[in-house]
Amino acid sequence: MRIVDVCAFYSPHGGGVKTYIERKLEAARMGPDEVIVVAPGPHQAERLYRDGGRIVTIPGPRLPLDRRYFYFNDEIALHALLDRLDPDVVEVSSPWASPAMVGRWRGRALRSLVMHADPLSAYAYRWFGGIASRDRIDRMFTPYWRHLRRLDAQFDVVVSASASLSSRLKAGGLRKVQTIPMGVLPGAFSPALRDEVLRARLLARCGLPPEATLLVGLGRLAPEKRWPMVIQAVAAAGYDHALGFVLLGDGRDRARVLRAAANNPHVLLGAPVTDRAELATILASADALVHGCEAETFCMVAAEAKASGLPLLVPDEGGASDQFVAGQGAIYTACSNVALADAIRAFIAAGPAAQRRRATAGAGQVQSMDAHFAELFATYARRTRNRAKVA
Repeated sequence: MRIVDVCAFYSPHGGGVKTYIERKLEAARMGPDEVIVVAPGPHQAERLYRDGGRIVTIPGPRLPLDRRYFYFNDEIALHALLDRLDPDVVEVSSPWASPAMVGRWRGRALRSLVMHADPLSAYAYRWFGGIASRDRIDRMFTPYWRHLRRLDAQFDVVVSASASLSSRLKAGGLRKVQTIPMGVLPGAFSPALRDEVLRARLLARCGLPPEATLLVGLGRLAPEKRWPMVIQAVAAAGYDHALGFVLLGDGRDRARVLRAAANNPHVLLGAPVTDRAELATILASADALVHGCEAETFCMVAAEAKASGLPLLVPDEGGASDQFVAGQGAIYTACSNVALADAIRAFIAAGPAAQRRRATAGAGQVQSMDAHFAELFATYARRTRNRAKVA
């Protein structure tokens, strides 16, 4: 089965999409399926990926907000490439222009829209949530929901990575939604990687002794991640407890994050950690992961933290909430620094060590990314066979 992934947000310079795409190529290489990734880029190019799969780029303009990325703007060229590749399945992983382009393609392939983004949660609900209910905001963005329903009609399946997103899509009128949860890189994360010396060193850089509680946050410094809110909550809870917070990431909201952390000696800001082994060791060595974003479709960071044996402090909306396990951290009212501060206090009062032991016991149950791809490819194979029978 040949699967072509039309991926608008792939960049060789890193990010969660790169991790996902490259593991998909690996998963296909180990089985009977072939995956070809089609992405916009600075010029026409094609390269093999580790003895299996291909990454093909077609020229497109740079994305103004992030110069590492490009976008599709030549529908004729995209259709010509799809005609040449003649896939059994074509995937699109953006809810914007590229799925409409693929929807208009006249090829034979099964079409799959993979919802790797939730723009309403990331933008509309965040911008207008303080003055309007979600129902009202949804009515304000009726054209976007109409756009999604048109895509639902054009595609054979809409893949969602979490139950919470699936519920919202179905409530919005989409009829072809199927939940296929994502997973973590197999063998990369484990509680066994915990390093008490590293933990003490990180706390010391936060100006605290080893007896303090160490929280960690990972992710882009972007407005939807709400890091200033997280820092405010950590500062408030820190009046009652010895509490250090290590935040690793970079992005366009860096200046605002730096201002939020400027007067708190117990907050350590660090660059993104690109080495997976180093990242896994840092995660396993903390006492809990804290996350502020309610707009995650799956929340890979939370899944990686769970696989590392960490309790989670996460909002009650979005993909992060689907990762939460009672007795292993705390869940709080999204978008509220007061609620998060209370959740941190409750987590510490309940005993971080005991909660980490429970999280460690369940770490091996976190789904791997390979299991995700196995289910995804099996879904495509089954639906392709069913279409052939009908034809």
